[in-house]
Amino acid sequence: MSRTIRIKKGADIRLKGRPSSKVEAAPTTATYAVLPPNYQGIVPKLEVKEGAAVEAGSILFHSKEHPEVKFLSPVSGTVKEIRRGEKRRILAVVVKADGKGDSRSFDKIDPASLNADAALKAIQERGFFGFIDQRPFATVANPDVAPRSIFVSGFDSAPLAADMEVVLDGRMDAFQAGIEALRAIINGKSINLGIKRGQTCYAGLNGVEVSEFEGPHPSGNVGVQIHHTAPLNKGETIWTMNAEDVANLGATLTTGTYHAHRTVAVGGSECADPKYMTTTLGCEIQAVTGKVGEDIRIVSGNPLTGDQTAADGYLGGKHHQVCMLPEGNKPKFLLADGWLGMGFDKFSLSKSYPTWLLPKSKEFVMDTCNNGEERAFVVTGQYEPVFPFDIYPVQLLKSIIANDIDAMEKLGIYEVAPEDFALCEYACTSKIAVQSIVREGLDRLKKELG
Repeated sequence: MSRTIRIKKGADIRLKGRPSSKVEAAPTTATYAVLPPNYQGIVPKLEVKEGAAVEAGSILFHSKEHPEVKFLSPVSGTVKEIRRGEKRRILAVVVKADGKGDSRSFDKIDPASLNADAALKAIQERGFFGFIDQRPFATVANPDVAPRSIFVSGFDSAPLAADMEVVLDGRMDAFQAGIEALRAIINGKSINLGIKRGQTCYAGLNGVEVSEFEGPHPSGNVGVQIHHTAPLNKGETIWTMNAEDVANLGATLTTGTYHAHRTVAVGGSECADPKYMTTTLGCEIQAVTGKVGEDIRIVSGNPLTGDQTAADGYLGGKHHQVCMLPEGNKPKFLLADGWLGMGFDKFSLSKSYPTWLLPKSKEFVMDTCNNGEERAFVVTGQYEPVFPFDIYPVQLLKSIIANDIDAMEKLGIYEVAPEDFALCEYACTSKIAVQSIVREGLDRLKKELG
């Protein structure tokens, strides 16, 4: 029997442009890209050169620190470009698709028959270990460190997020197979699955310990679910994986063919037809957005944590939604929609505007303007109401800024990831880049501790 956990702290940002339940196939694109920066903590080492022929499932690069962690091509074709940034950092491996659909063949496996070593090897060979993250540090998991447990969040509570009832429709057999493979790694113990209260798509699953969550965002964040069910202690490791990636893993193991499917929630106030699009990992972003006008920001991922991308960019490897929002670069009139306006069309976490009296079904058009510049970082009490951890968020952030490792540990840095502070960043009147601070602190701590 599942238990229900009520999350009281947090906030649902009611953006206009929620996707309908309509699902369409996105057009195929000329190129696809695997983006190493999407996989936190990975230093890529190339296994292909420009012009090399690849199949879907061919290895493009692996982790320099852990060569067994491989990243595969989502389509067949030729390597068109190795895109680099500063200091020759690899930003993207771009594959020009040939449309043939040739795929590398893997052995078909019954996940229930695997032991821990065989399951780990099978996941690594099929390119799915890069989709497994770990706490602490919120990076791609270290295959040399056995996890205490594995958590999967069965829903996403972020603004305009995909509904897993839609994403996993018709794929529950593959999801079950993925669960069995993950269970093998932890010697047959149950996988911790967090679901939204009232969800029915996960009924009948075997090998999972279900916890129901009720409440606002970030109740769908796996970090929140870990914190409220089995908190992480120093010296322990927990692995996490997205529900759709679990289904892709299960399908790849059972069919012997690499599955890099994405059912992307495409929405936002500037999206003419919000809906779900089925596509392939790393597709050109225009395949799901269509033609985009000027003064529109495209976000690969959710509006709080995603990456800004150009119209000729690519879908992020761990992104399951695409948002189109007003850029917010137009001047606002002082009294009408400026800071002296009544704010009848403005959303606020406080009661600064009368819109808090409106029904909770009211949705808002919000742009990407910061409405100010960075100011002094002072204690305002704005973080705590949207941060559902038994952690002092401001004190933790200041310990990171001061590089006080002992204080960081005592204040709970091992439990958190940047995404857990996204609402704090949204609420912050000081305009502090909170998520960047947390990321820097986690990276520094990992380097110090080895």
